[in-house]
Amino acid sequence: MSIADNIRSLKNETDSISVTLIAVSKTKSADEIMEAYNAGQRLFGENMVQELVEKYEKLPKDIQWHLIGHLQTNKVKYIAPFVSMIEAVDSLKLLKEIDKHAEKNNRVIDCLLQIHIADEETKFGLDHDEAIELLRSEELAALNHVKIRGLMGIATNTENQKQIKEEFYELKSFFEGIKQSFFRKDGAFDTLSMGMSSDYKIAIEQGSNMVRLGSTIFGQRVIKHWKNN
Repeated sequence: MSIADNIRSLKNETDSISVTLIAVSKTKSADEIMEAYNAGQRLFGENMVQELVEKYEKLPKDIQWHLIGHLQTNKVKYIAPFVSMIEAVDSLKLLKEIDKHAEKNNRVIDCLLQIHIADEETKFGLDHDEAIELLRSEELAALNHVKIRGLMGIATNTENQKQIKEEFYELKSFFEGIKQSFFRKDGAFDTLSMGMSSDYKIAIEQGSNMVRLGSTIFGQRVIKHWKNN
């Protein structure tokens, strides 16, 4: 199926159950992104700041861009003027930097806390104790230009579906606990982003309401720099 067909099929699937679809467009060309855009997709996720900035400058301005990869503090300033959501916040230091640059741009930037759930040391994210410590911090309470909208997690890259299910279940349970403890009166804490092309159906079964899909939409392609595709 074409990119447009994939988008329409997936949106029919996700919209009917109130799950937000993020099209992961890293390494994809402007033409490929526009095919998804013309099929109705407006939310796109990028891993690399430089690539995100280049695409923002050249593509329609009603696209909502999510930064879904690890973000270094010294790169925040480049995306603060326009990014819709930063999904991979893994430290108070990063939140403070986002807040600083959001204030400079007269914005409030939506953020998700990335929680480490995978059985892999290479994955980024806060453990449960670190997340709770961050949320209890007086320094966080002083930040007025970031909005914590929920949690994000990446499951272990494994064929073991039982393990993946357990990791997503753990994150859903932690999300509910955090909501009850810290955001009970805040309806904006509403986003649980988990699930990629290989495991999004399991993630949805376990309570995800935002999925990040790349190859399911764009197919498995030879990676080139996006401008040269």
